[in-house]
Amino acid sequence: MIIYQNTIKGFKFEVEENLIADSVERDFEEKFGRKVSPSEKSSWQNSLSFMERVVRRSAVADDCGVLIEYNLPTSSSRIDFIITGHDANSRKNFVIIELKQWQTASETHKDGVVLTYLGHDERETPHPSYQAYSYKSFLQDYNQNIYEGEISPFSCAYLHNYKQLDPEPLMAEIYQTYVLDSPIYFQEDCQKLADFLKQHVGQGKGMGILYEIESGKIRPSKKLIEHVSKMFKGNQEFVLIDTQKVAYETALDIAKNSQVKTIVIIKGGPGTGKSVISMNLLGGLLKQGLNSIFIAPNASFRDVMVQKLAQDVTKKRLHHLFKGSSGFFEVPLNTYDVAVVDEAHRLKNQKAYQYRGFNQIEDIVQAAKVSIFFVDENQMIRPDDIGSIVEIKRVGQDFNADVHVMELTTQFRCSGAEGYINWLDDIFHLKETANFDGWEDGNFDFKIFDNPNELRTSIQEKQSQGFSSRIVAGYAWKWSSPKEGNPDGEVQDVDISEFDFKMPWNSRKVGTTWAIDEEGVNQVGCIHTCQGLEFDYVGVIVGRDLRFNADKLEYYVDWASYKDSSGKKGLKNDPEKLTLLVKNIYKTLMTRGIKGCYVFFQDSEVKKYVESRLKTRAV
Repeated sequence: MIIYQNTIKGFKFEVEENLIADSVERDFEEKFGRKVSPSEKSSWQNSLSFMERVVRRSAVADDCGVLIEYNLPTSSSRIDFIITGHDANSRKNFVIIELKQWQTASETHKDGVVLTYLGHDERETPHPSYQAYSYKSFLQDYNQNIYEGEISPFSCAYLHNYKQLDPEPLMAEIYQTYVLDSPIYFQEDCQKLADFLKQHVGQGKGMGILYEIESGKIRPSKKLIEHVSKMFKGNQEFVLIDTQKVAYETALDIAKNSQVKTIVIIKGGPGTGKSVISMNLLGGLLKQGLNSIFIAPNASFRDVMVQKLAQDVTKKRLHHLFKGSSGFFEVPLNTYDVAVVDEAHRLKNQKAYQYRGFNQIEDIVQAAKVSIFFVDENQMIRPDDIGSIVEIKRVGQDFNADVHVMELTTQFRCSGAEGYINWLDDIFHLKETANFDGWEDGNFDFKIFDNPNELRTSIQEKQSQGFSSRIVAGYAWKWSSPKEGNPDGEVQDVDISEFDFKMPWNSRKVGTTWAIDEEGVNQVGCIHTCQGLEFDYVGVIVGRDLRFNADKLEYYVDWASYKDSSGKKGLKNDPEKLTLLVKNIYKTLMTRGIKGCYVFFQDSEVKKYVESRLKTRAV
């Protein structure tokens, strides 16, 4: 969506007459229907004045085109400044310029991520060159007029208030891939940026190029489809087996042939193959030429899936295909052909942090002609999780959508021990099953440990033997903040003093890819860094947040011992719901293992009860 457009001549005039910020504000409010904050308007006034000086010094033709705050289609991201025109060889080009008012920044060890002050606090944010590069790559991969036409995009960043240091953190080796692709210009580089613009768009005739950019259909390019297809080919982690293949083909057939608004619900418990199917569906839908998007509320799940598909810098191209669930508010009707939503039980309502909408299910169904939801209602773990089958069906009725429901039953995780999953349902009082006293399959290695140090040793031994292994826990311990000296897992918060056991929570610096980080085995993961993922062996520490009343034969949650403030918000007077959510968390944690699950129970009554429900005790 174009917010502001003009010729270079018109843009220079509006800056000279001090009209530019008012013009952009007027156009913004007209297009978006909401007010602009004073700080955003002030940033326009400041940055666009600097850009006018660069443009004037570049002496590009007056009929170059200008776009300001160009809203990337299917996204809430906006490009600060685009200038269009022809070069000396009559080629059609445009330049994306990411504008920053920063004065300082610090390097991180994360790819494409820096530290700078935003909103009076130091925060992690994308490197300016990475931002410019990512916008360009999106248009190259999705805008049909660009990838099929003869329009060439270029990108850069301009930090007009930033004096370059020696050494300069933003030019560090870890960022060089993006800086070489999208050069970064500092306060003293006005002439260098002017020369860059002159080289690529200096001959003008840019207004027609603006129209071509805006009118281009948003569909994945053949190159992107081929790129994704190659990643799936031969990747054993994404091979479909038995009922997975049937569910995949059925969902693909519905999506290909749907003529009306359609919802597909695929429900299944842990280890039934939901994620394998959903990932394959993305590839299959793209091959059919359908404009498709993969949505997962859990950032850790998304990022690990991308890492598994692509181990090099090309994975950045995939981030436009893999999105969180909060960015679809106000996306126009049927922008996508198909939305594939994994971990749909974690979709949120209006109470979710930094979410501007009201119901993420409604947002997604609005945005896609066909929506495919993968659901396990027993993995709803917070009060703002709304992705139940009942709610999805309700939204479907509101949109007059055709609704199809499939169920996955075959167990592929936990060594195929479906009885183990049923046993967990029974012991946690989630539902009554025939496996009230254990399960017959001896291939799944389940052990209860009396000492958490022994559990840790066993998990670390499995990791050293080449098995992917992690320790996870419920949120029964405080997680110290970076301000308390804990940016990288320095503070050993998970403290079980009676056993002289201490370990840190997963590193904030590693963030969403803790599950596949080398140091992960020496840290304790939480539900948010492992939900949707799996390991060969998982060690689960069940804290004192979950208690058991032996007289009533009931679980209950100790409010003070459960440390997830968002997870218990509004539930102090609803102990039944809170207890259900915490039981869901522990069942989810105990189903992350493919070959085995080792458990330590801090509460003795919980331990006694679980042991009593086993035919024989493994340890």
